[in-house]
Amino acid sequence: MLRTILSITGKPGLFKIVSQGNRMLVVEDIMSKKRMPVHARDKVVSLGDIAMYTIGEDKPLGEILDLTYENMKGEQIDIKGLVAADGLRDKFAEILPDFDRDRVYPSDIKKLFTWYNTLVASGMTKFAAEEAEASEENKEDAAAE
Repeated sequence: MLRTILSITGKPGLFKIVSQGNRMLVVEDIMSKKRMPVHARDKVVSLGDIAMYTIGEDKPLGEILDLTYENMKGEQIDIKGLVAADGLRDKFAEILPDFDRDRVYPSDIKKLFTWYNTLVASGMTKFAAEEAEASEENKEDAAAE
């Protein structure tokens, strides 16, 4: 599921791929459901391709979002309160204790929490499990051909 969710530089929010055209995508804002084209010149990143630095191996975003969902028990994160109290790193350390404190910046954590709030508000509750199922289906389809 996260493979079809996009972050587009210069545009607030997250978008879901609806269709693909010639050198463009048609995306839908996951909150407002408003559709728009995204052209080849726009910088687009799939959430399924993002990982965060840890002391060991990098951790995929889907796994971190699942850990966040468990930690928050499905509730929204008060980002403004954490920023005001300089608590972003402390809260993230609760969720992912082995994150690399030198390479993960507060702005990265804030963006992660913002994405988490947006995804949960749009009704998503499972992140990494759906990615694993999707990759299994893709492997089965490739083997059948």
